[in-house]
Order: sequence, then structure tokens, then C-alpha cells
Amino acid sequence: MRAAQVQKFGGPEVLVPVVLPDPVPGPGEVLIDVAYIDTIFVETQVRTGWGREFFPETPPYVPGGGVSGVVAALGPGVPEEWLGRRVTSFVRGGYASRAVAAVAALTVVPDGLDLLPAAALVHDGVTAAGLIELTAVSPGDRVLILGASGGMGTVLVQLARARGALAVGLARGAEKLALVKELGADAAVDVSAADWPERARTALGGAADVVLDGVGGQLGAAALPLTAEGGRFSAHGAPSGGFATLDTEEAARRGIKLFGIADVQFPAAELRRLTSYAFEEAVVGRVRVVIGEVFGLERAADAHAAIEGRGVLGKVVLKS
Repeated sequence: MRAAQVQKFGGPEVLVPVVLPDPVPGPGEVLIDVAYIDTIFVETQVRTGWGREFFPETPPYVPGGGVSGVVAALGPGVPEEWLGRRVTSFVRGGYASRAVAAVAALTVVPDGLDLLPAAALVHDGVTAAGLIELTAVSPGDRVLILGASGGMGTVLVQLARARGALAVGLARGAEKLALVKELGADAAVDVSAADWPERARTALGGAADVVLDGVGGQLGAAALPLTAEGGRFSAHGAPSGGFATLDTEEAARRGIKLFGIADVQFPAAELRRLTSYAFEEAVVGRVRVVIGEVFGLERAADAHAAIEGRGVLGKVVLKS
């Protein structure tokens, strides 16, 4: 099979095309002919050697966790009905033309949804749906979304609005701000402006009941004071180089409930439920999947460079 392999820690250039043996499905597993491969920012960070306490990869390795495709072969004990079905799954080593997954890890892609947007929702759609539930976004809530023009941020904006919340998105630059507004945000605030916290506070009408921080670092930390008394704050993103360092004493004093990356690590049954929910929202049109660029698998290094360049709107996806 064709794959993209990280041969040593470093820049995008260490991600190179290779040919590897086809994987063989074991009992309870299927072989997927991969159509599209999801990418997320943390994969670029792991490629540099960052976060080894959380992601203990050792080169050479094939990165990637989310794929969409068609079931091409069945392992022992798998019902014949799975053969030929369109599915998504989290897999190990997803930057490849073929992948093995347990039947328990598969989600069927519904009619009316192409395999391209399905792949783009494998990580970000699932996490966004889980965050909306975890933070109990409700009608009338004021929700502040950091990184609102990215793959997950674009979904969060739409899901928050679908719940009847007021959504304020933070992004950088005119093009990204225009996208956030186009997706239904009540306001979009440019974090390039030195006074962005004041602008965000004004747009929120005073404070945020829910803050969804997919950026981390100083930007995430600066959003904590914008949280209302008794609010909810999720610090789940680290593309800035690290998760937001939050003043836990301030949060406790103000009754703010904090969530972190560990709170969005869902068991298999929850993953399937949340994936199906995200797919259905896309099918009925409540979520528009924003895909900025699609690269061929052999251009995985270019895809990583584009992700790190932060110029792409929405998702970067690989095509097998």
C-alpha cells in the first residue's frame, strides 16, 4: 500500500511517500480502502517531536488517525453485510491507502454525505459535538469560540448557533473573519487587534457563559477573564504550542467549571454516537463542512506545511 511516513522528527520534509505491506484484518476487523484522510494540527506538532509524554511516537512511523473509505475485506467473524459499506474510523497510521479497523470502531457514512466531508468530521466533528454536550451549550448562552475559522471552530460556531446560543468567534484576518460570519456567528473578532478582549466582551454583551478554547497559549489564558461567573471553560486546543495555562484559583473563586483535553477522550460507543450526530447535522444542512484544501497522499509534506502556515480556511484533507 501507499503511505506517508515520518522518517525522523523535524519539519514537513521528513514526511515522505513510501510503499508498505498491505495490512491484514484480524478477527473482528475489516480492511478499508481509504478514500480520504483527516488531518489535525497536533499531527504536525508530534512530527517535530513535541508532546512525547502524550504521544510516544518513534520514527519511522505513519501518522494519522481518521479515515473514510469503503470496506474491502473482512477478518474472521465479521458479518458479510460490512463488505462494501462506506465507513469512517479512527485507525493507527491513517496516512495510507489502506487501513485496518475493528468493527466496533466503524461508523457508517449515511446516504447524502460524501466521503470527503465525512473524513473531515472524523476528529473535529466528533470533538465539536462532544464539547457542545460537555459544556451544556443551551439556548441563550453566550459562547466564545477561539480559532473559529479552523476545522473544529467552524463546526463549533454552527453547532452553537443550532442550539440557540449567541456565538462570537475569534479569528485572525479579514478572510477568516468573513468565513466565521458567513457560518452564522453573531460576531467575529480579530485577535490581531490589541484590544480584542474588549471587543469580544462588547460582542458578548458582558461575558461568555461558555468559552471553547481550541488555540491555547496566551490567547486561551486571556479568554478566562471573559468568562461569566459560574461559566464553563474548555481548554482543549494547543496549536499555539501548548494548552492554556489557566488561573485555577480565579476559576474556583468565580465558580467557573474547567474542562481539558482529557474530557474529550471518548470511549468507542460515544465516538460512534457523536460521529453519527455530526454526520446527520451535515446531511440536514445545519453544519457546512469547510474544506480549504485537499492534497494527494504523496503530498502529505505539503499538507503539513499548509496546516502550519495557518493560511487555509477550515480543514486540510488528504486524498488517498
